[in-house]
Amino acid sequence: MSNDAAALRGNWGYPTKMRFGVGRISELVDACKELGFKHPLLATDPGLAKLPMVQDAIARNEAAGLPTGLFFDIKSNPVSKNVADGLKVFRDGKHDGIIAFGGGSALDAAKTIALMAGQTRPMWDFEDIGDNWTRADPAGIVPSIAIPTTSGTGSEVGRASVITNEETHTKKIIFHPKMLPSIVISDPALTAGLPPHITAATGMDALAHCIEAFCVPSYHPMADGIAVEGARLVKEWLPTAVKDGKNLVARAHMMAAATMGATAFQKGLGAIHALSHPIGAVYDTHHGLTNAVVMPYVLAFNRKMIDEKMTRLAAYIGLPKPSFQSVMDWVLALRKEIGIPNTLADLGVGTDRLDMLSEMAAVDPTAGGNPVPVGVPELKQLFIVSIEGRLAA
Repeated sequence: MSNDAAALRGNWGYPTKMRFGVGRISELVDACKELGFKHPLLATDPGLAKLPMVQDAIARNEAAGLPTGLFFDIKSNPVSKNVADGLKVFRDGKHDGIIAFGGGSALDAAKTIALMAGQTRPMWDFEDIGDNWTRADPAGIVPSIAIPTTSGTGSEVGRASVITNEETHTKKIIFHPKMLPSIVISDPALTAGLPPHITAATGMDALAHCIEAFCVPSYHPMADGIAVEGARLVKEWLPTAVKDGKNLVARAHMMAAATMGATAFQKGLGAIHALSHPIGAVYDTHHGLTNAVVMPYVLAFNRKMIDEKMTRLAAYIGLPKPSFQSVMDWVLALRKEIGIPNTLADLGVGTDRLDMLSEMAAVDPTAGGNPVPVGVPELKQLFIVSIEGRLAA
């Protein structure tokens, strides 16, 4: 494995067209021209909108004759109003493409704006249930360029977005195959300024995607292969990225791991996400951090169905005495090393809303992928042990 960040570079065609490597942000103008953009809208979050990386990107576009609008009213857990406001800016400005710039929340909101650009139906009509996506007019979906600035969600290679319905305080998954960005620019240097706690939380999100996708019981060996290598990259490089944020080798490997996790979870997810989505919607917690907290409790719950898979994972990523327990011990040690809290109570989650959270988790689309079937009773028990910190032996 190269220790030279400059060598960690490539033009990939899977799962979409990707330009990966340090300094590739300089190719945004070329990417816009490749897609025929004349007047794109860059959508990001309020924090990033003030930073040189965004201002420089817009300035380069302007200098190349590509006037670029800016929309940044996007929450850390995006809500439908963020999409509606961005859609108004897109239409009023007569923009012709989206540049999705930021972490998972900004990318999710931006991709949904791209989906909704030419639709007449409300956004909730495209919730990821059955064949709802076929209701969308494909001609009304504008192309997007995704530029991730964190290494966690992998939203840059996703065909869906998670948007919170403010009226019901529920997270909904909006899906359409054409939501997959046409071009991704993955520049590890853009993640170098992330603080340690965000690096840790987003990195654990990538790990959650890899492990959950691997554990989904359906047959998808391609996704499994991507998932285990993504987990190995997290094992080797997340602690370094947390300790030394300027290490571009670690940043590059974590950016790849995040993309791999999201590519793998085309296979599905499970109870880690089924628990995390309601908590994020109700308590506005960071998604990756919430996944990191509940991960060991869900692994313990699923043990009887994933024991053999965890033994294979342990062997592949180089854990001693490969077994389910060696994976559990590693996850717990990694959480401690990078500062992940032990319980949901540490995130401010109490037992007063257990019934509501459990019902929300049971209908979350990710619940169906869990190796052990889960309904309201099982998910309620998982919430309880995650709040109290009771990890089964």
